[in-house]
Amino acid sequence: MIGLDDVRAAARRLEGAAHRTPVLTSQTLDERVGARVLIKAEAFQRTGSFKFRGAYNKISSLSDEERARGVVAFSSGNHAQAVALAARLHGTSATIVMPEDAPALKLDATRGYGAEVIAYDRYAEDREAIGNRLAEERGLVLVRPFDDPLVIAGQGTAALELVEEAGELDLLMAPVGGGGLIAGCATVVAPRARVTGVEPEDGDDTLRSLAAGHPVETPVSRSIADALQVPRPGDITFEINDRLLEGIVTVSDGELIEAMRFLFERMKLVAEPGGAAAVAALLAGKVEAEGTVGVIVSGGNIGAARFAELLAS
Repeated sequence: MIGLDDVRAAARRLEGAAHRTPVLTSQTLDERVGARVLIKAEAFQRTGSFKFRGAYNKISSLSDEERARGVVAFSSGNHAQAVALAARLHGTSATIVMPEDAPALKLDATRGYGAEVIAYDRYAEDREAIGNRLAEERGLVLVRPFDDPLVIAGQGTAALELVEEAGELDLLMAPVGGGGLIAGCATVVAPRARVTGVEPEDGDDTLRSLAAGHPVETPVSRSIADALQVPRPGDITFEINDRLLEGIVTVSDGELIEAMRFLFERMKLVAEPGGAAAVAALLAGKVEAEGTVGVIVSGGNIGAARFAELLAS
């Protein structure tokens, strides 16, 4: 478990390394949802998503001996880039296990930060098993994408910054893949604020897990939200989210695209599908919004051609 002090410690480590991302508003969005909405734009974070926060906090906390060994991570793309950059900044090597069908933009960026990429079939192979095997065979330190207290605390700094800049919230919403972002953010704002997570309709492992009372595994999502294609929440993230979240709602691919379009046309913000999930839920009326609503737009890692293709579909 982590607490607010852990998030504050992460913020101190990140100072000068991570961007303090902007908080954006839209009168049109406020009128449509009937609340004051504050968008925490993590698309402007280093590597294009919130993931840099957790990866940097974890790697900066390693001992000199651990850093000398190098790190390994598994990721659909955003954590991959974050670990690759954080490793380079700390003078260590990174090996990243990524799906063979990961977006080219994310693959190219990960390699561009100096990481070795090992491809796997996300629908037939177990990325965690591959990562664990590489860690054992090569003596590498595993940097998990979400199920790690230091990673979760790092992600929570997004909400910490939001509250510091805008004041207390009545509701906080964020996309949910493995659950690290919303667990860290909920640690900051709950129980003073309600906290609701958003998943793809066919990638609702956290929703099902909360209903079951324990983590459950689902088939890998076929949603366009590649960043949220996680079949099972982490044990640590589940425990935090089970305690602090009001609930989870789901959105369709069509609703994700509409949110991407709204953010681009009305707020001039590029969001990848998973990054727009919380806005999609608001626009679709999936959550009762009132008062001041904080929304994490978690990433903007999408190529121009794919972005145009989705908005034209």
